Amino acid sequence: MTPRRVLGWLAVAVAAVVVAVVILQWRGIGSAGSSATPATSTAATSSAAVTATPRARGSAAIGAKHIWIVVLENRSYDQVIGNPHAPFLNGLAADFGLATDYNGVAHPSEPNYIALVSGSTQGVTDDGVHDIGARTVFDQLEQARLTWAVYAENVPSGCFTGATAHDGPDGSGTYVRKHNPAISFTAISGDPARCSHITDLSHFDPGAADLSLVIPNLCHDMHDCSTAQGDAWLRGFVPRITGSPAFADNGLLVVVFDEADGGGNHIAMLFAGPTVAAGTRVTQRADHYSLLRTVQEAYGLPCLAQSCHAAPIPALLGTGGT
Repeated sequence: MTPRRVLGWLAVAVAAVVVAVVILQWRGIGSAGSSATPATSTAATSSAAVTATPRARGSAAIGAKHIWIVVLENRSYDQVIGNPHAPFLNGLAADFGLATDYNGVAHPSEPNYIALVSGSTQGVTDDGVHDIGARTVFDQLEQARLTWAVYAENVPSGCFTGATAHDGPDGSGTYVRKHNPAISFTAISGDPARCSHITDLSHFDPGAADLSLVIPNLCHDMHDCSTAQGDAWLRGFVPRITGSPAFADNGLLVVVFDEADGGGNHIAMLFAGPTVAAGTRVTQRADHYSLLRTVQEAYGLPCLAQSCHAAPIPALLGTGGT
């Protein structure tokens, strides 16, 4: 074969290789762009986003499949973190995560609970009995074909709307309506099918709902009893969540206080999940609106009122960042 013919064949071969490389790169870019689009969309979702596509049951948009929020009472951050009388809570912070700049949004207790589920205090400034017509995260969950439950210790069955109640199948103690935000919304209290989602702790099932709000009684939430007594109750109750299959399957547990008792409103918010690294710290300023926005982000829900102006907490969603 002459040198000229050899060079001709080489030119053809090189051209074929170049074409193949270009095709492969084009396909790679198309594939990468396709998979990156949802991630870019998620990352770009701001706290002001107001629309979201409902997800199918059991397929979280991002973050946890099951979320449990346990609300405690009237302790500042410094009264809990580093307190030797709260070994379980401090162990939870060491083994999982802690928000170091989390804050209540009001005083006294009730407006904080209302804000946590509706994105606003709804004008509530006391601990009285209120009937509110606003929209809540519970409404959003149902619209997205998701489930919710409120487990309020010592609450009577049958859509109880009274201000207080004592004892029950889940033991002795005092339930107060002001700490159970769901019953303050008329769309729930006036619908027996919906308010049947509110039960006492004898019905607690960690895998029964996508979002579970756990409201201990006046002693176990530390309102009427000591920090040590509340911490001991948590030691007995929390393993029912963390030892469950629902928790192992990308669950998220949040333990948060409603407000600080007097003065500033710097409170502790702790979180745990199978992917939360030991000693994780969230340093961004956050509050109950941030926590609500985080739940909404996890389930692909729109924001509500002040949660539209709050940033979600990335570490709770498993998306990194502090």
